[in-house]
Amino acid sequence: MTNAQRIGTGIGTLKALGCSLILLTAIPGFALGKPLTSADVKNWCFSNAKIEIDLRIGGCTAVIQSGNTTTKRMGDAYLNRGAHYLGKNSIDLAIDDFSELIRLQPKRFAAFTNRGEAYRRKGDLDRAISDFDRAIALNPKDAVAWFNRGIAYSDKGDPDHAIADYDRAIKLNPRDSWYYNNRGNSHIDKRDYDRAMADYNKAIKLNPKFALAYFNRGTAYRNHGDDALALADLNMSIQFDPNYAAAYGNRARLFRDQGDIDRALADFNQSLRLDPAGSRDAYARGNIHFDRHEYSRALPDFDRAIKHNPKYAAALNARCITRAIVGNPREGLADCDGSLKHRPGDAYTLDSRAFCYLKLGEFAAAIDAYDAALKVNPSLAPSLYGRGLAKQKQGDASGAESDIAAAKKIDASITDEFRLFGID
Repeated sequence: MTNAQRIGTGIGTLKALGCSLILLTAIPGFALGKPLTSADVKNWCFSNAKIEIDLRIGGCTAVIQSGNTTTKRMGDAYLNRGAHYLGKNSIDLAIDDFSELIRLQPKRFAAFTNRGEAYRRKGDLDRAISDFDRAIALNPKDAVAWFNRGIAYSDKGDPDHAIADYDRAIKLNPRDSWYYNNRGNSHIDKRDYDRAMADYNKAIKLNPKFALAYFNRGTAYRNHGDDALALADLNMSIQFDPNYAAAYGNRARLFRDQGDIDRALADFNQSLRLDPAGSRDAYARGNIHFDRHEYSRALPDFDRAIKHNPKYAAALNARCITRAIVGNPREGLADCDGSLKHRPGDAYTLDSRAFCYLKLGEFAAAIDAYDAALKVNPSLAPSLYGRGLAKQKQGDASGAESDIAAAKKIDASITDEFRLFGID
């Protein structure tokens, strides 16, 4: 069944700041109430005034299409347009612009730094690292390239290389709080808690309003069992970034673990308002509803989690057992089978699958499925109890009595649990 497992949120994910822009001080004509000219439009590409990103892209496009400019300025336009496309998450368009810039100016290190970041966001980590290598070769003092290559190594699960790159970035620019924040994340990946906390502390000292660093340090405190300090840091993270969904999600987990379910639900609700695609928080909120036997409220949350992460094995298992409880065990079986594809041999999912057969009245299949769960975990009380009930229905009185007694010895409330699931 589902509730034996909980999922926490990982250390911060908003990590990269590696886009270069060439900005001048031109003010667009409309800001002064003047008629727009082609020169005004082109200046949108380079202005540091507050201009919508699509207008900036349009301005860069005008520069590029004019053909009447220097190679340097043309390159600046490709660099800026690519960076703006990256800001809109139009990754392929960004890569195209950075590639064209590289063709025009093959020794422009910022082109490789930015294209590497675009490849990283696309998930093409080998190409990303290759581009960062070339950027560093062209300019070994480019701290952003070292930093972003560190992120790529982190994404690859290589914290040692990541830390080495963050070290170089910090040596080049010891005042950038992001570099310490990310090095802290990699120390966490290595379970080096003390070094991680030192880096988070340094990041916050450099930037006392750094919401993500508070989030990461708070999450580290929580995972280390210091709930009071975790709560204080997550409160600070939310104070400095009220739209940071993950901070609400992790604070909700703190409240949930302390038994303050109403505040936990309020925070999960806010997290999902801010990030409707937050599959982990949807799953966690669904678990709360499940624990409160509010199955009709749990199901939509499990649906949401699976919609945004179709390979989410825990959510598939949760929906499997919930569907069985509310009277749709055949649909539940499909979910359990899907979960087992991504997490083969998981005892809890095998138990949920057996429960579906029990609800269907297919008692021989239920016994076989419970056998599979108990082979993985011989002390799984729901599997012992469910197998006992199935044996009882099959006329195996002594086998039923033995399994049920063993289940009650492990969990004295198991009969009440099954009664809540609609089985006496």
